[in-house]
Amino acid sequence: MQSRVNEIDLLRFIAALAVVFFHYAFRGHAADHLSNLPYPLLAPLAKYGYLGVELFFMISGFVILMTASNANVKSFVISRISRLYPAFWIACTLTFAVTVYLGAPRFKASFSEYLGNMTMLGEFFGINALDGSYWSLFIELRFYLLIFLLLVLKKIHHAETFLIVWLVISFVLEIKPVAALETLFITDYAAFFIAGATCFLIWAESLSLKKFLMLLSAWALSEYEVLSSLPSLEKHYQTTFNRFTIIGIVSSFFLILLLIAQRWTGLLARKRWLVLGALTYPLYLIHQNIGYILFDQLYPGVNPHLLFWGTLGVMLGLAYSIYVVLEKPLANKLHQFLTQILKVNARDQNNNSLNSVN
Repeated sequence: MQSRVNEIDLLRFIAALAVVFFHYAFRGHAADHLSNLPYPLLAPLAKYGYLGVELFFMISGFVILMTASNANVKSFVISRISRLYPAFWIACTLTFAVTVYLGAPRFKASFSEYLGNMTMLGEFFGINALDGSYWSLFIELRFYLLIFLLLVLKKIHHAETFLIVWLVISFVLEIKPVAALETLFITDYAAFFIAGATCFLIWAESLSLKKFLMLLSAWALSEYEVLSSLPSLEKHYQTTFNRFTIIGIVSSFFLILLLIAQRWTGLLARKRWLVLGALTYPLYLIHQNIGYILFDQLYPGVNPHLLFWGTLGVMLGLAYSIYVVLEKPLANKLHQFLTQILKVNARDQNNNSLNSVN
């Protein structure tokens, strides 16, 4: 099976930029008072950038099922740990250092919070996140748990059936909520993971009526979820969101993933976007609070346009440097160490390495 889907790397980067613009041009100043820098030029558009996280969840559905379909339990665990933790440890350490030395009075962090965050399970233990972007990682981990259970039960090749059951459960829980089950099945975001995973099945096999209906149902549920959340978002951010714009953005996610799954993306599929895909994860992890702190330190002394775009450029450069200089070597060493400890055989290791950047 083809080891990479090139367009996914580009899509990842677009999703990350959407989130960065949401934080820098809208949320930081216009909404949550996390930054002194106003940027009204982009705020009306940037406020929709929060949906980049939903796109990330769709991409995860695609690539994690791709990874798991060629893995066993041990190799899947190794791939997830070596993929997620090195960049996260680096980002946590950098964010903690910047917060301690430059963040006060708006941003504060204790050493115990730093240690708790380094586990990536801080939310589970009620520990404050060092950066506001970390919340989505806990959602991702819950999705990984579901895929892990499929592998443990040796049902990964029955993923289609699992996705249908998950989709039905998500619809039922919307009608009759059960808190514990909503947490387990990630009902607020399940439709996005299911849609991405369904698109992988279309990509790996072919489009069938059943898969099309699964995707259509996931689309309906996803639109319901994002529209249902709007009243609370509008109240929190003291603004309005255009419902048709939201519907259009989410629909475009589904259309793009379907085009990729059908291998209809032409030139985009033939180009390698590996660098963009590689810097996406560290960019997502480091941009928010460090960016806000830079804004607070330098504005209004620095021109707002220069500061805004300069900070974005610095974050992109820093993310790339983290990937090349630190994350990639550390991830390789961690992967080798875990492989030796868990005694994964060579064939499984090779299959898993095909998707190690996913």
